[in-house]
Amino acid sequence: MKLTKFPLLPAIIIAVILGILASFVFPDSLSRVFVTINSIFGNFLGFVIPLIILGLVAPGIAELGHGAGKLLAITAGIAYLSTIISGFFSYFSCSFSFPYILTPDGSFGASVDGAIKLTPYFTIDMPPIMGVTTALIIAFVIGLGICAVGATHLKNAILEFRELINIIIQKIIIPFLPLYIFGIFLQIGAEGQAAMILKVFIKVIAVIFVLHVLLLLFQFSLAGIISKKNPFKALVTMMPAYMTALGTQSSAATIPVTLEQSIKCGVNPKLAGFVIPLCATIHLAGSILKIVACAYAITYMMGMPSGIDLYSGFIFMLGITMVAAPGVPGGAIMAALGVLSSMLGFDDNMQGLMIALYITMDCFGTACNVTGDGAIALIMNRIHKQC
Repeated sequence: MKLTKFPLLPAIIIAVILGILASFVFPDSLSRVFVTINSIFGNFLGFVIPLIILGLVAPGIAELGHGAGKLLAITAGIAYLSTIISGFFSYFSCSFSFPYILTPDGSFGASVDGAIKLTPYFTIDMPPIMGVTTALIIAFVIGLGICAVGATHLKNAILEFRELINIIIQKIIIPFLPLYIFGIFLQIGAEGQAAMILKVFIKVIAVIFVLHVLLLLFQFSLAGIISKKNPFKALVTMMPAYMTALGTQSSAATIPVTLEQSIKCGVNPKLAGFVIPLCATIHLAGSILKIVACAYAITYMMGMPSGIDLYSGFIFMLGITMVAAPGVPGGAIMAALGVLSSMLGFDDNMQGLMIALYITMDCFGTACNVTGDGAIALIMNRIHKQC
């Protein structure tokens, strides 16, 4: 069997297991080889992600025709509503459960350090030609403009550009993902970060994982009711995207797999090509759930204010702020730091704790994000049929 024909899901699972096992036996010199490869491929992903957004969203809007503006507004509205609901679900769940499992302790703010960082032997800078938000806005302008004026030549050009992007996805990104994921888990295990932070935050992590599962069940149950499809079958179909996101820790880098699995769920390919890249940028239900839970745990253990009046404004503002978060590992928490500081009063040490805890679990939040994108695609597919 050719390697390119090997099913993606088992390949990713094998890569995760081998990466963790290899971290115990590989010397640092060999581990740094894979860190170097991942650094180069990660920079390539950073370069190509805005092009993927532009190459998939703009043609998707253009092919939807005159109803594209309405579908764009509905998709954005559903994505933001899902994100906000997730934030409040996280707050109320944590305010109920954390008093039973956590003990307020002022020493909680002690910094977590001591991890040995592996660095690549060299790296190749590949700065993107535009940011993710810029690419998204350009895609909106081009796609809606084509619908408005019927620019046939421009439409043909962006359709050809989409074919180029599809080749990059199918021939470069997808085949390289298992090796990339292997390198990520090898680095995490070799640096000892995961084990170090898990010992401190294991209770918080357990609660967040359960909340992610419940959130996905709710999202797909609702999507199943609206789309009249089996929600559990759809959720299982989206599992390759979930597993891929566990490794890449990037919603944008997982777009190719999320797109493929959503089409297998029965979503119109043209609609999926519009909804999935868009939601990869603006739908961060899993990320906001995790940020709210981590922030609540820290404020609770520090004895700081954590009332609903404070967190309501924080959640609404966080939902808006994270729309501009880059779809790369850790992008959501970096975008959230300003809100954590200005609205919750987090100092540098507390922000450091948030970053450490978030990055350790980044893969789970991202996996929840991209899997939930499939639920939104199912809902939009039903709405598109009714338009």
